[in-house]
Amino acid sequence: MDAISCKDVKKNYPLFDLDLTDLTLPPGEVMGFVGPNGAGKSTTLRIIMGLVHQDSGRVEVLGNEMPRQQRAAKWDIGFVSEDMRLYGHRTIGFHLEFLKSIYPGWDDSYGRELLTRFELNPDQKVKGLSHGQRVKAALLTAFARKPKLLVFDEPTTGLDPVARKVIIEEMMRVMQDEDRSILFSSHNTLDVEQISDSICFINHGRIVSCQDKETFLDAWRRVRLVVEDTYTTPDLSAIIDEHRAGHQLVLTVSNYSESLAQALKKPGATISDVERLTLEEIFIASVEASQAVDRNPPVQARGVAA
Repeated sequence: MDAISCKDVKKNYPLFDLDLTDLTLPPGEVMGFVGPNGAGKSTTLRIIMGLVHQDSGRVEVLGNEMPRQQRAAKWDIGFVSEDMRLYGHRTIGFHLEFLKSIYPGWDDSYGRELLTRFELNPDQKVKGLSHGQRVKAALLTAFARKPKLLVFDEPTTGLDPVARKVIIEEMMRVMQDEDRSILFSSHNTLDVEQISDSICFINHGRIVSCQDKETFLDAWRRVRLVVEDTYTTPDLSAIIDEHRAGHQLVLTVSNYSESLAQALKKPGATISDVERLTLEEIFIASVEASQAVDRNPPVQARGVAA
C-alpha cells in the first residue's frame, strides 16, 4: 500500500489549473516536492490532506480515499504548513498535553526529548515565540505523534541555518523507521537534495518529473564545447539552455546520454567538459526555461489565423 497515490487529479481555478497525472509516494520514502511559487505545491498538499477537494481523479492516503475517508487517514498523518497556527495565549506544554489526550500513539518521552533538542520551554506561551521557535513547536506536535506519514509544506522557511540543521537531522532520524514516509515541499533545494529518496518537480500545475533522486540528478548535465564559427547547435529537446561566447559554448541538458554527446560533437565542435548539476542549478534552469517559453510562445499556440 502506497503512502500517497494521486491518479488523474484535477483542480480548476479561474487563473490556475492543477493536473496531476500520477503522484505516488511508496512507504518508507522521503519525497522532496519542488517547484517555483505558484506551481501548485501547496494546492497539491492540501488536496492530499483533504483540505481542498479535487474536481476529479482519485486520491488515496494510507489506503484511505480522500476526502471521503479523511477522518480515518488523519489519525496517522502529521501535517505542518507554513501558515499553521497554534493557540497564541496557550503554552507549548498545553499543546503537548492536549494532543496527548487525543492521539493514542503520542510518545510522551519522545516529546520531552524533542523539547530539549529543539531548545523549547514547555511553560512559554506561543505568542512569545520567535518564528523559528513556532516552527519547531509545530513540528514537535507532528513528530511526537509518530504517524505513518508526515506532510510538510515549506517546513524550514525562515529558519536560521542552525535551526534548519536540527529539523533536517530529526527528519533523518524519523526515517530510520522504514514504515514511515515523508512528503515535503521546500524552496531550499539543499534540504531536498540532502534527505530525499525521490524528487518530484512541479511547474504550472503539472508534474514535470518524478524520479528517484540519483536518476533525476544524473540526467542533468552542463556540457562545455569548443566550437568553430560555423557551428550551429542541434535542435534537440534535451537542450534546456545555451550560452555562447566566441568559440566557447555552454549547454544545459536535461536528458544527457552518450548518443546526445555524439550528436553535439558534429564537425566543428569538441566537448571540453561535462559537469553534473546541483538540484538548485536544475531548479533554476527549469524555471528559467519555462519562463522563456511563456514569454515567447510558439506561433501555433497564439491562435493566429492563416
